[in-house]
Amino acid sequence: MTAETEVLTELRRLRARVPQLTGALAASADGLVLAQDTVDEGAEGIAALTAAALGVALRLTDATGRGGFRELLVRGEHGYVATYAAGGSAVLTLLAESRVNVGRLHLEARRSSARIGELVENALVPDESQPEKEVRPSWPTPKLPSRKPPH
Repeated sequence: MTAETEVLTELRRLRARVPQLTGALAASADGLVLAQDTVDEGAEGIAALTAAALGVALRLTDATGRGGFRELLVRGEHGYVATYAAGGSAVLTLLAESRVNVGRLHLEARRSSARIGELVENALVPDESQPEKEVRPSWPTPKLPSRKPPH
């Protein structure tokens, strides 16, 4: 099973655990869709907007001395958009109905983002048992910038 397929499987499991989710996508830090489980055809746009929001969130956490980015929650009139760090090079973005239990959303999304982060990171690590074959993920994966806390 490829990393992309495993990420999609994790997105589907997450949506099964939180039925009020209307969409889920994993994206690289620069906004490229890695996998999506949504009926909306605008996944690329959502991933690009997530990358822009991520840039602002990174600057905000850095400027306020709050450490590295972990998650971002936006509440609109018709529901939530939640973004979670998924390792060092990817993010998980979720769309949820306004009636979602936000505590449950965070609990399940944090678990899934950790799993997705592992899958993406493992896709970037070459297989030691086959050194002659280069292992590459099926998507580009830039690294999230690391920020040092102010002294």
